[in-house]
Amino acid sequence: MTELAIPLLPLNTVLFPEGPLPLRIFEPRYTDMISECLRSGTGFGISLIRSGSEVGEAAKTYEVGTLVAIADWHQRHDGILGITVVGKQRFRIQSTKVHANQLTEARVELLPNETKTELPAEYLPIADFLRQLIKQLPHIYAPVSMKYSDATWVGCRLAELLPLSLAQKQYLLQLTEPIQRLERMRHLMDSMEIQY
Repeated sequence: MTELAIPLLPLNTVLFPEGPLPLRIFEPRYTDMISECLRSGTGFGISLIRSGSEVGEAAKTYEVGTLVAIADWHQRHDGILGITVVGKQRFRIQSTKVHANQLTEARVELLPNETKTELPAEYLPIADFLRQLIKQLPHIYAPVSMKYSDATWVGCRLAELLPLSLAQKQYLLQLTEPIQRLERMRHLMDSMEIQY
């Protein structure tokens, strides 16, 4: 297992590997962090907040999060930094250190990416439903390779896009079995009476 030290961005959001996320960065600790990541070509971690908030004092997060790479950035007319990140690999936090500026640095263990798993035929209608969803979000998904035949990819994209609770999304992020995640997604879609 690979271990590294990375800066952490605690958010009220769950990001999955290969998923895109547009962000508006305005707090000095995070604009400095992004500048350093762009300079050094490194990424940072996104982790769901367990307690605390996105601004102010450093928040406590769940242990499993996602290492991201910056895919695009621009300075907005209001002076706020706009970036788009893409999830690369899940990690488990081993320890954290909060700096004076309230930026959290985490020592993390990278979790192995799930192996590509062919989408079983019974889930093809769900993949078609996902295709229609993503067609409505062409700008957000521009930096992402489409993999509708990959069970991991389909399950993760559905988990990102469906109106699930953050606790449900975190649970789905922590699953390591693609078909189990898809089965859970199908169950959730049925309970929400989503037609697919």
